[in-house]
Amino acid sequence: MENLEVLEFDYIIIGAGAAGLASAQYAARGGLKTVVLEGIVEGGQIMQITELENYPGIFPSCSGVDFIKTMKEQTLAFGAQIHNVNVSSIDKTSNQFVIKTKDKIYKSKCLLIATGAVHKQLEVPGEKELSGRGVSYCAVCDGPFFKNRNIVVVGGGDSACSEAIYLSSISDKVSIVHRRDSFRAQKAVVDKMLNSGVKPIYDSVVQSINGSVKVESVTLKNVKTGQTSDVPCDAVFIFTGMTPQTSLVEMLPKDENGYIKTNENMETAMPGLFAAGDVRSKSFRQIVTAVSDGAIAANSAKHYIENLK
Repeated sequence: MENLEVLEFDYIIIGAGAAGLASAQYAARGGLKTVVLEGIVEGGQIMQITELENYPGIFPSCSGVDFIKTMKEQTLAFGAQIHNVNVSSIDKTSNQFVIKTKDKIYKSKCLLIATGAVHKQLEVPGEKELSGRGVSYCAVCDGPFFKNRNIVVVGGGDSACSEAIYLSSISDKVSIVHRRDSFRAQKAVVDKMLNSGVKPIYDSVVQSINGSVKVESVTLKNVKTGQTSDVPCDAVFIFTGMTPQTSLVEMLPKDENGYIKTNENMETAMPGLFAAGDVRSKSFRQIVTAVSDGAIAANSAKHYIENLK
């Protein structure tokens, strides 16, 4: 540790998605010396959104890339720093957090976990083997490779239906597989998807993704009848939920799905440690709620530091 550069801040944020960047803006404007730690690219899941049309005040819609670009510019303009580093560990001694990266030690009075969540995998035969060869978790990234081809989307929530809508603009041969007989996404999103020509396949799950060097078909099983069928396709886009990124804070209490528990002030069970955004246990996960979480966390951090004094 003696050979590592030591940097001290009032408030450290791990994760540069909507929650992390919003929190950095509010903290920096409030006078806290603030840094956001992120890997290579800021933005998280937002970077996969082609049309952000339901964020209050953003109209007409913009892309997730543009949205995050603006948030990053605001964050830096307010005086916060963004460091592209990977955090390897978090410790706490007395009233100070110690965050270790490859070549630096960061210290702070307050810490926010805004690491978000990643897409769940189906864990079926062929998924791992054909990843990048027709199996994808990002329609914006890989959709254009399958223009006018047969595309299967798997999932039934907002993300799956929204991605299916996007893919329907690339191909008129898009199907969506869902294990239930109705979608759990918001009604407006479902209606838009069905009106876009996406074909729903209800009461079905994927048993395998098939192909030798690339995706050729999926094997589906009807959960009510038990019957299986092969559906020819060139691509499978999987959106079946998220896994919260909590490996750095395994010691914190979590809900039954692994999301970090907080109170309404974004405080975790550890004093001075906050959580915000998709990594936090809550009933509704949207960009607008992530931004709200981040702002509340910054305000709570400021009060926490004031009370330490």
